Amino acid sequence: MPKTKKQKQKILEEIKEKIKKQKSIVLVGFSGLSVKEFTQLRTKMKKNDCEIKVCKKTLIQKAFRENDLEIKDQIKNLQGEIALGFGYADEVLAFKILGDFSKTTENLRILAGIMDNKFLDVKQALFLTELPTKQELMTRIVGSIKAPITNFVYTLQGNIKGLLCVLKQIKT
Repeated sequence: MPKTKKQKQKILEEIKEKIKKQKSIVLVGFSGLSVKEFTQLRTKMKKNDCEIKVCKKTLIQKAFRENDLEIKDQIKNLQGEIALGFGYADEVLAFKILGDFSKTTENLRILAGIMDNKFLDVKQALFLTELPTKQELMTRIVGSIKAPITNFVYTLQGNIKGLLCVLKQIKT
């Protein structure tokens, strides 16, 4: 059943608000995705401070235009039904979640993305799906900082153990 003008205006306002809060947007095609799969995806996105929203292309374009995002007619050229994946906490996390989910099902395709108010084509969006998230990068940095200190402590322990072994042999 077609939506009324009032319903469309409400959806438009909701999308505009989400666009203002986002750090990145992933445009995905979801034709053929079952309700169960879409619910699983929505739950996974919500757990990671992301969100997915299904919307018509015309409303998406209008919301982007009203938020001064650098897109022209790229949305019109995308095929099929479109959903927007919003990343609120991490720029890459929405790309990563949707990229991982698209590997498990053929019915979800990454079509494009938006980061720093710039349109990203399919290749750029797919590249972002392979990047580590902010949390993974912080973990790696902490590990890199911790490694020399840990190695230094083990070296000092080795010297102390060696001294104890020598003292033990002298004692006997």
